[in-house]
Amino acid sequence: MNFDRNTIIGFVALAVLFLGYFLYMNKEQRAYAEQKAIEQRKQDSLAKLKGPDPATARLDSLRADSAQKAGAAGAQMATQIGGPEQTVTVENNVIRVVFTSKGGQPKYVELKNYKAPDSSLVRLSAAPGDRIDYHLNTGGTGQAAISSFNFTPGQAAPVAGGQRIAFTLNTPQGPVVHQYTLHEGDYMIDFDLQVPPAAVPNNALDIVWTNKAQQLQRDLSYERQQSAITFLEDGDYDNYNVFKEGPKTLDKAVNWVGVKQQFFSTNLIAKKNFASANLTWTPPSSEVKPGDKTVVTAETTLKLPLSNGAAPLAIYYGPNDYKLLKKYGYGLESQVNLGSGMFAFVKYLNRWVIIPVFDFFRTMTSNMGIVILLLTLFIRLLISPLTYSSYLSGAKMKALRPEIEKLKEKNQGDQQAQSMAQMQLFREAGVNPMGGCLPALFQIPIFFALYNFFNSAIALRGEHFLWSKDLSQYDAPIQFGFHIPMLGDHLSLFTIFAVVTSLLISLYSMSMTPTQDNPMMKYMPYIFPVIMLFIFNKLPSALTWYYTVSNVITLLLQFVIQNYIINHDKILVQIEENRKKPKKTGGWAEKMQQMQDQQKRMQELQNKNKKP
Repeated sequence: MNFDRNTIIGFVALAVLFLGYFLYMNKEQRAYAEQKAIEQRKQDSLAKLKGPDPATARLDSLRADSAQKAGAAGAQMATQIGGPEQTVTVENNVIRVVFTSKGGQPKYVELKNYKAPDSSLVRLSAAPGDRIDYHLNTGGTGQAAISSFNFTPGQAAPVAGGQRIAFTLNTPQGPVVHQYTLHEGDYMIDFDLQVPPAAVPNNALDIVWTNKAQQLQRDLSYERQQSAITFLEDGDYDNYNVFKEGPKTLDKAVNWVGVKQQFFSTNLIAKKNFASANLTWTPPSSEVKPGDKTVVTAETTLKLPLSNGAAPLAIYYGPNDYKLLKKYGYGLESQVNLGSGMFAFVKYLNRWVIIPVFDFFRTMTSNMGIVILLLTLFIRLLISPLTYSSYLSGAKMKALRPEIEKLKEKNQGDQQAQSMAQMQLFREAGVNPMGGCLPALFQIPIFFALYNFFNSAIALRGEHFLWSKDLSQYDAPIQFGFHIPMLGDHLSLFTIFAVVTSLLISLYSMSMTPTQDNPMMKYMPYIFPVIMLFIFNKLPSALTWYYTVSNVITLLLQFVIQNYIINHDKILVQIEENRKKPKKTGGWAEKMQQMQDQQKRMQELQNKNKKP
């Protein structure tokens, strides 16, 4: 066991965790895509064999639907079905809400401070079929959906700190009122619902919320990986990746449900809780087809208790900004993925360290590339004691290199004897062979904390730096014009720099430590940077820029500390003094030696028994 091997153990552990993490994320997508393709082929085959003309079938369906709606609405309300749609726009300084008379609800919402990939304003809940629906007893042949009716819009009126608008539907039991309040500078819309108690069975509504989230990032495939169906049940947050299969039933009180995309979300909130919920969604394909813009299609059924026919609701249309969401007090900030799965604990590192430090540096400069550079310097300063300890351990190992080489010559061909002799040498010299491993392992949670942070930090979205047009997405100055498996259709320049600097670190570390006899251990430091090329190429350029800066700092620190700070002559003197000191019994090194001695005796016994 020596420093080089421990450094390699750190590299191997990091590589295994990287691969495991990304393979886990993509495994379910591939399995679902294969199943979806099989089902689609079956449907296509059946459609070819039989089926009505699509245009004729659609026309017949619309006629039947209109007749059914009119019958369900009853004679008194049939006149409120159909007719021209009316739209009313209400806005504040951050959002523009276009309301429709069809169902008396938002038709779509534009975010004034954010741009879509086509440079238009980001729109939420803008797909055909996106709506909030429920059924009423109308006195007709059955219950009628409120989305069938044309509500009468009122005039937007100013209220304290905002504007208010109401939509009214007259029924035989009394008016149905949807009242919305927009507050200045706020992404949350208050939605006060009032229905006649006689029109609602069991004093509760079964609300059906349909949301077909549309692409808002350049890389749709990656945006899908970062999206989820979210909810807060009985005070506990949870989510389901969009590639998982539904439905999911929530039996406890549900405060809110949402469709969370990488940087934006839409949430339906009951201020006094929904009684239960049933979440259903259509998982997307892992492969992006031409013209496909859908992230996920979700339909949620929510049981909403009423108090005298009324219920206070709210709808959030806005960015996944951790601090902004936290201010609302509904636990919406949990949607911002700062750590999940086996690395869920890193969310506390993000919340308590990374985000405050990042926001502090943002007050110093508006250049996000410089902010990331300063953040990198801070992190390296934070772990500098461990870094110095690692380099000091490397210097001690370098001082022992001549003696290790002699042991190799002495025990040539006997790996077990060589290992035991090295352990004895380390123990006598007072050198910890694991001293170089700790910093590498400690940086693994830091990397995953930053991986989640850079994937969730909306402050980076659309920010330019050097050749990167958007730090929240991969930089792509090199376009192939065709797709390469596992790599994509581009080459990230920041990724190239990260790979090259990682390779230089490996070369420098190998030059400072004893040579390895095991070919795999020799070449693993060179294999890891190649693996990085395929993993990092689609990651946000903010992350690959951070990794590049961190690697450059590592190279500079290695050179300066090894050549100008560490006194190698003093280390030799200290090693000699350690050899003269009486050795303590017990400890990890002695236990390892005892185990190796026992293994050696067993090996000798086995060899003896094999002799005739």
